[in-house]
Amino acid sequence: MTRSVQALAYARPSALESSQVGASLGLETAGGLTPRGAEAHPRFFAGFLSAPRIAARGLLAVADVAAARYYQRTLASSLDPVVTGNGDRLRFESFSGCCGVYARLDVLQEGLEGERTGHGTTNVDVNNPLRDALSRITADDPLHLRVGPEELAVTTVDGPLVEKKVPLPDRWLRGFAEAQVASAGFDLRAELSAAQAVAFLRSLPRRSGNAARGARWVVASGSALRPTTRPVPGAVCLPGPERLVALERVLRHAMALRVYGPPVADGAPVASAWEVVLPGMRLTLTLSPDASRGFSGEGGVLEALATDEAAADAELVSVLLAWEPTIEPASLAEQSGLSVERVRAALTRLGTAGRVGYDLADAAYFHRELPYDADRAERHNPRLVAARELAGAGAVSLDGAVASVASGERRYQVRESEGRLTCTCQWWADYRGKRGPCKHALAVTMVRRGATVAGGVR
Repeated sequence: MTRSVQALAYARPSALESSQVGASLGLETAGGLTPRGAEAHPRFFAGFLSAPRIAARGLLAVADVAAARYYQRTLASSLDPVVTGNGDRLRFESFSGCCGVYARLDVLQEGLEGERTGHGTTNVDVNNPLRDALSRITADDPLHLRVGPEELAVTTVDGPLVEKKVPLPDRWLRGFAEAQVASAGFDLRAELSAAQAVAFLRSLPRRSGNAARGARWVVASGSALRPTTRPVPGAVCLPGPERLVALERVLRHAMALRVYGPPVADGAPVASAWEVVLPGMRLTLTLSPDASRGFSGEGGVLEALATDEAAADAELVSVLLAWEPTIEPASLAEQSGLSVERVRAALTRLGTAGRVGYDLADAAYFHRELPYDADRAERHNPRLVAARELAGAGAVSLDGAVASVASGERRYQVRESEGRLTCTCQWWADYRGKRGPCKHALAVTMVRRGATVAGGVR
C-alpha cells in the first residue's frame, strides 16, 4: 500500500474550556481551501450548539472511526477528521484505517445557533485530551463552538505551531471516492423508530467472531428489521455488523434509524449505510461489502477515470461548484450544457480528488475540497495505471464488438454485449464486474474512446 506523510499544522491544540460564562469548545483547523483560496487556518463557525451533549458524542463517533481498524486490528491508525462548512451546516468526516468504514456527522442548521456557517474544507484537531473532555459532557448546558481560530487571530496567528504528521495511505483517498459512488446507488430500505433502532443495534455482536463472519442480510418487516437467510428483494446487507459499534455513542439520543442499500441482484455481499437521526444532526456509517475489504478496491470510479471526455467535463463542472450543501446533476447539466449522464461521470471523477461527497438523506451530492493532490488517486490506482500502460503500448487490437489485449505472455479477449464488457482474465472470472472493470477492459475502453495514453501513463 502506497503511503505518504501529511503534516497537519494547527495554531494550538483543540480544547474544551470552562469559564464563568459557560463552556467553550474550540476546534482548531489546519490548512484548507475556501472560496478565498488556500488558508492556513480557516474559520467556519462561532456560535452555540443546540444539543451540545449529542454533538460531542457524534464528534467522538467520527473520531472513533478515524482511529479504528476493523480488520488487522494490530496496526495503529489515526487521522484527524475532515470538516466542511457548506453555508448552512458543518460536516465532520472520517475513514477507518482499514478503509472499510466511512463516517460522517452532519450538524444541520437547526443544530447551530450563531453566525452563518462559512464555506471550505480542512482537517480539525481531535486530540486525546479533547476526547476525554468531550466524553465527560453529561448535560446540555450552553456550549459555545468555535471551528477555526479566534476572530482576532484569523489573520494574525503567530507563535509556534502544533504539528501532527500522519501517515496517509493512497487507498484512503480512493475510499472517499468509492464510498461516494456506492452511496449514489443506494435507496432507503427501512426506517426504524428510536426504540426499534436501539433494540436492533444493541442486538448486534460487538466483536468479530464465528457468528459475525460472512455477509448478513436484514429486511424490513413492518416497522422493524428482521434477519433473512438470503438476499430477498428489498434486503440490506450487513457485512461485519460489529463495525457499527461507533453508533453506540449516540444511541440514547436517536430519533430514528434509516437504512440504505443498493438493489439486490444476487447473493454477493454489497455495501450499505446506517444513518442515525439526531436532534439537529445526522450520524451516518457506510460499510464496505466485507470487513476485510476496503472501499478503495471496489473499482466504481474507474470508468470515469478512463476517458479524456470525463476529465474535460470535470474541469467544466468544477467551476460551477460553489460549496453548495446539495448539488443537483440536472441543474449542473443545464448550466454546463452537458447531459445528466456526463455530469454524473464528471462528479464521479471529481470525487476521486475528494471534491464532492454524497448525502443519502438529501439524495444529493455536496461540495468539499479535501487537501489532496487532484491526480493522486489516478496515479496510484493499480488497475488504471496498468490499463494506460497496455493502451499506450499498443496491446489492444479492436475487431468490432470483440477486442484482443496482449498482457504478459497471454492474450485476453474482451467482448461487449448490451453496453457491458466481459473478459477472459482471472479477475473477471473471480468478480464478474462486481468490483469494477479489469485492466484489460479499461484499456479497451480507453482505446475506443480515444483517451490520451501516449507514454503509457499520463
